[in-house]
Amino acid sequence: MKLSNIKPQIVVVGSSSIDLVLKTSKIPTANNTVLADSLKSFLGGKGANQAIATSRLGAHTSLISRVGMDPYGQQVLRNLDDEDVNVAYVVEDDDEDTGTAYVNASDEGNAITVVPAANYNLSPKDINEAEKYLLTADLILTQLEIPLKTVEYLFKKAKSLGKKIGIYAAPANRLSDEIIEYASFIVAKSTDLEVIFGEGNHEEIMKHLPNKLFVRDGANSTSYFDGSEMKYFRNDPKSQSHNMGLGDAFTSGFSIALLHGNSIEDCVQFGNEVALKAADYRGSQKGLPYLKDFQN
Repeated sequence: MKLSNIKPQIVVVGSSSIDLVLKTSKIPTANNTVLADSLKSFLGGKGANQAIATSRLGAHTSLISRVGMDPYGQQVLRNLDDEDVNVAYVVEDDDEDTGTAYVNASDEGNAITVVPAANYNLSPKDINEAEKYLLTADLILTQLEIPLKTVEYLFKKAKSLGKKIGIYAAPANRLSDEIIEYASFIVAKSTDLEVIFGEGNHEEIMKHLPNKLFVRDGANSTSYFDGSEMKYFRNDPKSQSHNMGLGDAFTSGFSIALLHGNSIEDCVQFGNEVALKAADYRGSQKGLPYLKDFQN
């Protein structure tokens, strides 16, 4: 991957939260009790994950988000500041607590329950108040752990400002035709395509969005249609259990490569490599790599 001399300006609009991870031998079913081996907390939220990932990869990153006026919120803010993320528009919400995610992690995979809390108070007003940062952005990134109406407004704002915008469409929700049309790129899980785009064969959905839709499947694989053929890239992590936040890591790596003027294929490969390094550690943020990790 080639690197230019620019320091990309990225604005991330999305969630900030704390992940509470229960390690168990299996995921409990209804009316079933299992004993956990451990309970650990990690910093997370798809917005914060992408903000920290892009900052570590050399971007000047600002985050538009909400946290509660509670100890978790203070922890999130301190961490973002330590990671050189601009938190001027991370609002401390006095009506809701900081968002949390309860993750049941087992060899079977992860089962995640998200409590959006303050994240669901992120509003179009917050977008408008941060417009001066959007005006300087080379790219805006967002996800779906904030209200869909706020995401839709963000896309309208990005279009009015003539800004590139990418979306990691998770957790899955139906995207409007306006979002699909204007998005610079869309990252989605293969299991979510019907929810996001409606009924349709996976390959046909990708063929309708050449070089725009990038589908994540399994531990760390990405497929897309380049206009003439389907492309597939896979980088298997050492541990299948360390797959939290790999979609955020991929999206961030893809974004950085794109802003440095690389080909779509190189952007996908770099995104996969970033996600592969992130998978070395449990939690969404600890393993996120730095740009120096890819420089000889």
